[in-house]
Amino acid sequence: MISFIIALCILIGGYFVYSKVVAKIAGENPSNLTPVHLHADGVDYVELPSWKIFLIQFLNIAGLGPIFGAIMGVMFGPAAFLWIVFGTIFAGAVHDYLSGLMSLRQGGVSLPEIVGSQLGDKIKNIMRGFSVMLMLLVGAVFVYNPADLLARLTPESMNATFWIIVIFAYYICATLLPIDKLIGKLYPLFGFALLFMAVGICVMLFINHGMLPEMWEEFYNHKPDIYSNPIFPMMFVSIACGAISGFHATQSPMMARCLKNESHARPIFFGAMVAEGIVALIWAAAAIAFTGGYDNLQEYMGGASPAVLVDNLSKSWLGKFGGILAILGVVAAPITTGDTALRSARLITADFMKVNQKTILKRLLISLPLFALCFVVMMLPYDALWRYFAWCNQVLAVFTLWTATVWLASQNRNYLISIIPALFMTAVTVSYIIFAPEGLQGIANSLFQFEIPYSLAIGCGIGVSILFYGLFRKYLSLQKQLSRSTDFLPD
Repeated sequence: MISFIIALCILIGGYFVYSKVVAKIAGENPSNLTPVHLHADGVDYVELPSWKIFLIQFLNIAGLGPIFGAIMGVMFGPAAFLWIVFGTIFAGAVHDYLSGLMSLRQGGVSLPEIVGSQLGDKIKNIMRGFSVMLMLLVGAVFVYNPADLLARLTPESMNATFWIIVIFAYYICATLLPIDKLIGKLYPLFGFALLFMAVGICVMLFINHGMLPEMWEEFYNHKPDIYSNPIFPMMFVSIACGAISGFHATQSPMMARCLKNESHARPIFFGAMVAEGIVALIWAAAAIAFTGGYDNLQEYMGGASPAVLVDNLSKSWLGKFGGILAILGVVAAPITTGDTALRSARLITADFMKVNQKTILKRLLISLPLFALCFVVMMLPYDALWRYFAWCNQVLAVFTLWTATVWLASQNRNYLISIIPALFMTAVTVSYIIFAPEGLQGIANSLFQFEIPYSLAIGCGIGVSILFYGLFRKYLSLQKQLSRSTDFLPD
C-alpha cells in the first residue's frame, strides 16, 4: 500500500509542479483571445464554465479506458503502475495540454489542421483520413459493451441489437445538437459519477489493501506467455487512456472552442489527464487487491470481460449503490466517448471541406455519410476492432507529439518536454505493429510460417525513432539557414 500512496502523491504533485513548467515553456498567455470570442456560433463555439468543460473533457477522454485498460494492463505486473504514473505526467498530460493549446492559438481547428500547419499539407491530408477513421473506430468500438450490459438488465425483447440501435440514435442527436444542449447538460453529471465511483473504490482500497503487494515485491512480467506478451511494447499499447492516448488530441480542440480564457487550458487539459491517470491507478490497484494478487487476477479474468470484474468489485465493496454506479460507468462512459468521437469526426470533416456548421442542414450533410460508415465498421468482429483501434490510437499520439515538438521549436521554446515522449512512443508503435499478432507478425506467420524475432521488432522501433530524430534535426538546420538568409534581406 505504501507504493500505491507514493504513486498517487506523485501523480497529484505532477499536476501542481510539472503542469506549471509545461505551461511556462509553452507560453500560456491569459490575455490572448480564445476562439469562442472570435468565432461564436451557438453550436460548437459556445462559451462554457471552466468546471463544466473540465468534466466534459474528463468524460470525453476517459470512457472505459482508465478502467478496462488499467485492469488489462496491470496483468503485466507492477510495471503498469510506473507507466500509469510517469506516462500520465510526462507523456499523456503534455500531449493533451499542447494539443489543446495549439488549437486555441489556431482558432479552435481540429487536429489534422494543427498537424498540417507544422508538418505540411501531405501529412495533413494523411491525418485527415487517419483521424476520421480512428473516430469511426471509436464510435463503433464503444457500442458493444454497453449494449450487451443493457440487454442483460432488460427484458428479452430488448436484445443487444435493440440497444445498439438506441445508442446509435443517441449518437446522432449528440453529434448534431449544439454542444451546450445535450453534452453540456449530461456530461458533467456522468463525469462527476465516474470520479465519485473512483473515490469510493479508493476509500475501500485502503480498507481492503491486505492483498495489494508493494511494487518492488513482485517486479516481473506476470503474463502467462511472456515471450508473446513482453512488457515492451505490449503493455504500453494496452494501457492507453490511463497514460497517453492519441484520441485525446481529437477531443482537446473540441473543448478549446468553448474556453473563455487561455489560463484555463492547464487545469482542463493537463488536469483532466492527471485525473484520468488517478482513476487508472485506483482501478489497477483495486483489481489486484480484490482478486488477491497478480496471478489470481490472471485466473479471475480468464477469457472474461473486465466488465465482470468491475461489476463484482463495485457491488462487493460499495453495495447496491456501488452496483448502480458501476452500471452507470460501464454504460455511460463508453457511450459518451463514442458520441464525442463522431462529433469530432464531423468537425474534422467540416474543417477539411470548409463547410460552416451553424445550420442543422449543413451538419446533416457532413454527418450522414459518417454515420453510415460507422454503422458499416460496426459489422466487423469486435476483437479485431479493438486491437486496431488501440494501435491507431497510439500512432495518432506519435503524430501529435511530433507536431507539438516542431511547434515548440519554431517558437524557440524548449521542445524536450514533447520530443522525449515522441521518441519513446515512436519506438513503441513501430515495435508493436511488427511484433504483435495483428501486425506484421501475423502476416509473416500466415503467409510464410515465419516468426519475426523480438529483437528485430525492437531494433526497427528504435531505428525509426532515430530516423525521425534525424529528420527533426534536419528541419532545425533548415530553419536556421532560412533565418540567417532573411537577416541579410534589405528592410
